[in-house]
Amino acid sequence: MSDTDPVVSLDDAQCWELLRTQELGRLVTHVGRVIDIFPVNYVVDDETIVFRTAEGSKLFELTVNDEVVFEVDDHTDDEAWSVIVRGHAHRLDTAAEVEHADKLPLRPWIPTLKYNYVVIKPDALTGRRFRREPEPDRYGIQQY
Repeated sequence: MSDTDPVVSLDDAQCWELLRTQELGRLVTHVGRVIDIFPVNYVVDDETIVFRTAEGSKLFELTVNDEVVFEVDDHTDDEAWSVIVRGHAHRLDTAAEVEHADKLPLRPWIPTLKYNYVVIKPDALTGRRFRREPEPDRYGIQQY
């Protein structure tokens, strides 16, 4: 990160690298005029996002409209980052897909049964890294 720019855009490889460091993200769905956001624990499998879910509103909404946004972020005292994945999600149906997903290091965070695997196939990734430091003087002379 440059000393002059507090915000840096990330390329796809950097986005995937950061996504692999976390296991909790936010899934955004929309059906008609209803937009929902769900926290989900996930794993990166190649260049897809995989999570498990039980029957319910999340899975229903994905069957009505498979377009999703998935966001993951993290921060330290010195910097922060955010990655947005835009794509399409679908439940894994074939025995081979489920068998492959069963081998992934993905376990529910809460003690509930989740039989459905969902994969997000990205259409686009965007990411940014932010330098965290005090806000500049808002009322003094600003550099241009």
